[in-house]
Amino acid sequence: MKPVSITVILFFSFLLFSCKDTSKTEDKTNVIVILTDDQGTLDVNCYGSADLYTPNIDKLADTGILFTQAYAHTVCCPTRAALLTGRAPQRSNVNSWVQNNAYAKQPGRNMFLDEITIAEVLKAEGYVTGLFGKWHVGSDLNHGPLSQGFDEFYGIRNGFIDNYNHYFLHGKGHHDLWENDTEVFEEGKYFPDLITSKAIDFIDRNQDTAFFMYLAYNIPHYPEQSDEKFESYYQGLQEPRKSYAKMISTTDEKIGLILDKLESINLRDRTLIIFMSDNGHSTENAKISVDNHNSGLPRRTNYGANGGGGNTGKWRGAKGSFFEGGIRVPAIISYPGYIPQGQKRDQIITVMDILPTICEITGAKLPDCQLDGYSIIPIIADNKIKSNHVVLYFQWENSWAVREGNWKLIMNGFDSTDELSGHPIRKEKMESPYLANLDDDNPEEKNYANEHPEIVERLTKLYESWSEKVFSNNGNTTEHIQ
Repeated sequence: MKPVSITVILFFSFLLFSCKDTSKTEDKTNVIVILTDDQGTLDVNCYGSADLYTPNIDKLADTGILFTQAYAHTVCCPTRAALLTGRAPQRSNVNSWVQNNAYAKQPGRNMFLDEITIAEVLKAEGYVTGLFGKWHVGSDLNHGPLSQGFDEFYGIRNGFIDNYNHYFLHGKGHHDLWENDTEVFEEGKYFPDLITSKAIDFIDRNQDTAFFMYLAYNIPHYPEQSDEKFESYYQGLQEPRKSYAKMISTTDEKIGLILDKLESINLRDRTLIIFMSDNGHSTENAKISVDNHNSGLPRRTNYGANGGGGNTGKWRGAKGSFFEGGIRVPAIISYPGYIPQGQKRDQIITVMDILPTICEITGAKLPDCQLDGYSIIPIIADNKIKSNHVVLYFQWENSWAVREGNWKLIMNGFDSTDELSGHPIRKEKMESPYLANLDDDNPEEKNYANEHPEIVERLTKLYESWSEKVFSNNGNTTEHIQ
């Protein structure tokens, strides 16, 4: 019989204890999911970006496990749908940009209401649930957080806002700040401060019961409106890395306030925290393009990411790409006293694994539908356990990618590589099919499609089989509600 480490024995003993029935919600594990916005592949100090000041995220890594092959998606919407449901976003109607204005004259795309979210799962177990920050799976008033299991919501329904006037800035712009289903106006107040304050209040009010909090920061996503006190930390850094780095540190500081609150009321040791980013760093340039913008900002006001400032190491790509720099993100899980601390795991995990992992740790019942994620408890307990993700699938609109082992096939893809990566600037539609090998010294630089048509064929067949499943209505127990 293979020997079992004492760490594994203790860990699974904890699981047996934590998953047993109890009528006291205060004995349950609190859960906080922190999702940052456009924080790239290696953009934390503990991931090797020594130029960044991120003491609080580093602290999470010191008290938990850091994952080196964590995958989200190429842009915001599909990651958020996948996180909330544990399912491929195509199953939930999120395969293109969702409705961005709650007052749109014509309804747009929204996540299906019959999708079962983490909030709905834990609410059924007696948890109080709250979302503070960014929703972005459809702005229709009938499809918001309160319709998907959240007791409280304070934040934005769409993808991004100016942090002070709270207007979405693309096009003509529109105001986007909500408390539950009521539009609120807090002009001049810094949005990350607002949601952090609401999150701390939520913790304080619910410290004697079990709570689930989804803290979806809208930063470091542009506009890059950082706390100016971080200017002194990055005086020697060149743009665009400098402005992006200040946003990273601003994000880190807000996370630190949450950790400080938990520690001050002795909840840190019974609170599971899962940290992740939604996609790679942005390389987008953007300016107000019209006169009389609804935000009041003048035409040609810059609000973009200034061409990119992220660190992807050897990996190519950024947000909007299926290259590793677009989809591989920082991820940490921390639960002091119950899971190993200060360790790394190199196995593949995905954002879809968050729901089943939370269910296993809390003892909550899994949703009665087809999940695409897996609990990562075995990987946490033993770093030799193989990932359940033998093949990875990604799709956004008509672009898609399949990874099997070290081969990745990208079809109809886009390249968003920026100058800081050491590669030439590329922001264009890619050659297709594009077959890359992640084992190369310069991964994804060479297209092997002509050399290995048999691999292209095999991965294409895998995609076709997957696509047929996730775009059908199988896997849900009810018909989709549009």
